[in-house]
Amino acid sequence: MEQDPPIEEEKLRIRELMIDDLAEVFHIGEEIFTAEYSQNLYRTWDEYEITTLFNSDSELCLVAEAGNKILGFALGTTVEKHNSPWKYGYLVWLGVREEAQKRQVGSRLFSEVKRRMRERGVRMLIIDTSADNQPALSFFDKMGFKDRQEHLFLSLNLSRRAKRKSVRKKA
Repeated sequence: MEQDPPIEEEKLRIRELMIDDLAEVFHIGEEIFTAEYSQNLYRTWDEYEITTLFNSDSELCLVAEAGNKILGFALGTTVEKHNSPWKYGYLVWLGVREEAQKRQVGSRLFSEVKRRMRERGVRMLIIDTSADNQPALSFFDKMGFKDRQEHLFLSLNLSRRAKRKSVRKKA
């Protein structure tokens, strides 16, 4: 199998997501966010995630490309709370094709998102990931995230029939 040539720094370009990129970014996400990788991410990744963020915060929706190939993406948004002086940034999705991982694609995307959020007055940047997603946890540690907080994600399968408790009739 032929290997892709290494990504040279000057060839890797970070730019805003364009409407023509939506399908490719969606398919990259489908490749990355599988049920085996993370059931929660797999369940929530869909085309509406991309289009909603693209329509609301297009300047925080970025792709990394080398040549004509998109290697990764970052999708973010900002949140302003009523009666709070703080503006929060939320990096909702960050994905890099498997063959481009460990080549600074993710860190370049993250740095650009962080820079853009800072320009917009964001005071705190938030991400979330599964507690057992060691590659993501390691990556975000390297990016400076230190205030790790536990979060529990629960699910209820509504398609399963509930077991009925048997009720004894009194004689």
